[in-house]
Amino acid sequence: MPPESSKVPKVVKLYLEILQYPILAPKIRARMRGELFARGVITRADFENEVRFKAEQSQKLEGLDDPLVQESAEIWERRKQQTRDYLTDFYFAYNLPHELFESIVQSAVAERNPSQKVILSFNPELAPIDMVLAQGERYEALPSDERQQLRHHLQEMVVVVLKTLMSDHLGFIRIAKEWFEISDLKEIRQRRIGDGKIGGKAAGMLLAWKILQATAAQDDNDLRDHLVVPNSWYIGSSVLYDFNSMNNLLFSVDQKYKPLEQIEAEYPSVIKAYLESRLPEEIAEHLRDLLKQIGRHPIIVRSSSLLEDNFGTSFAGKYDSFFCPNQGTHEENLNALATAIKRIYASALNPDALAYRRRMHLLDYDERMAILIQEVQGAPRGKYFFPTLAGVAYSHNPFRWNPQIRREDGFVRMVWGLGTRAVERVGADFPRMVALSH
Repeated sequence: MPPESSKVPKVVKLYLEILQYPILAPKIRARMRGELFARGVITRADFENEVRFKAEQSQKLEGLDDPLVQESAEIWERRKQQTRDYLTDFYFAYNLPHELFESIVQSAVAERNPSQKVILSFNPELAPIDMVLAQGERYEALPSDERQQLRHHLQEMVVVVLKTLMSDHLGFIRIAKEWFEISDLKEIRQRRIGDGKIGGKAAGMLLAWKILQATAAQDDNDLRDHLVVPNSWYIGSSVLYDFNSMNNLLFSVDQKYKPLEQIEAEYPSVIKAYLESRLPEEIAEHLRDLLKQIGRHPIIVRSSSLLEDNFGTSFAGKYDSFFCPNQGTHEENLNALATAIKRIYASALNPDALAYRRRMHLLDYDERMAILIQEVQGAPRGKYFFPTLAGVAYSHNPFRWNPQIRREDGFVRMVWGLGTRAVERVGADFPRMVALSH
């Protein structure tokens, strides 16, 4: 799939979609022009006059000072057709809804194979993500028997969107493709700010929730009403690249290859440089809107790197997370949120994380940092806000105080209040150890 970007012009997106239909493209564009003329966007005469004018301009740009002599009639017609195609895409993209284009495409495709109601007529790996999501929604809306016949197409589209939005690690994809639907992925995308993946922590959380929602119904104790994911939003991993580039922080690219002693010595200056930088204005605007939506509810800003919570690597406690009370003025709350994000970006270069990556042979991986923003779960008490409880789960239980306990079922370390005390042990604390085997 080509790089996804909200900044790509509409005409370019439309052009990329038409490229998926090299044989049907002339028929599709002819119908697009018919819609332009029928809906009064431009008259046929004005359109053809502009085609001729721009075709003549292109001759001059290519150095033809006497086109009638230097260019044959055949090439002139080809030049006009290419100009006509471009103008068709341009006028359609900026004047008519994309749904109309999709309808034209489906109609043209169906005419080639009338016996098949719905077919996959493009390569999802190469198509724009909007096109993949739209086609996936059509498949999911079909009756169950028809949808079952197209399951292989639908699963391919789910995998493509998973790799774009969540993770390209095969271990994750192998499991996630069985649980996520296109509608789930569309919801995730609507809550993402900027481009790129939402990171391992966010992806793992959502996958666990999907599995629990599906399997809890089969349990004697149906827990679905008690399983809630806090309101969550995601800053895509590609935003870090934009942040580093616009603030001249490209020294961070090779920081991981320096000796550990040098990394430790330079880390305070890294934090300072990141805190003195500013977020891209487009991202800041999205955050302003987000804070208006959240209101005065406390939030937590969490790391969600591409490697975090991955198969075989946890990164627990390696990157930062920050609570934002969110009780000040709108600008104060925005500044606090921006500071938390910048601190988390800087924590991708902290010595403990880089040492862990070196030990796990992950130093060469392009470890980009996404951000997970969530409303804090808890209750207000006067002027205070208390998180209810938190915990960390382990897949292996080294504490076997009863013969019924199976080590391979794991355990949960649970605490009241902040989750930091569940990850980092605190003296004179009283966590609850819960065996998951019974």
